[in-house]
Amino acid sequence: LKNESVSLKPSTLIANGHLTICKIDKTSYEVVKTVKMLVTAYSSTPEQTDSDPFINASNQHVKDGDIAINGLPFGTKVRIPQISGDKIYSVQDRMQSRMGTKRADIWFAEYDDAKNFGAKYNINIEILES
Repeated sequence: LKNESVSLKPSTLIANGHLTICKIDKTSYEVVKTVKMLVTAYSSTPEQTDSDPFINASNQHVKDGDIAINGLPFGTKVRIPQISGDKIYSVQDRMQSRMGTKRADIWFAEYDDAKNFGAKYNINIEILES
């Protein structure tokens, strides 16, 4: 490019006859909404999950960064700055329906880590753009 001051902006695409804006930089997200929730933790033990503790509700193998939140679509990205700074979590699991939609459950690989996490009240969950 001759003009070196050009900066990258979202690219424009047409999909299914509709104009769509597509971010080039998929590593940064904007906050769509912030909600207060109770945040707890779980690990892959049958007592805390179901009979297949390493497969989450979205039918994927559990991994670091998975979070269970009822009421948000699978794949929704969230951030919990009070707990883990800029780390991005992905909604890949669900809790029992009696837990409602004002609770988040972070997956930990180790049972002791999940147990030591405890329960954190009135924590801001940032729901990020998809």
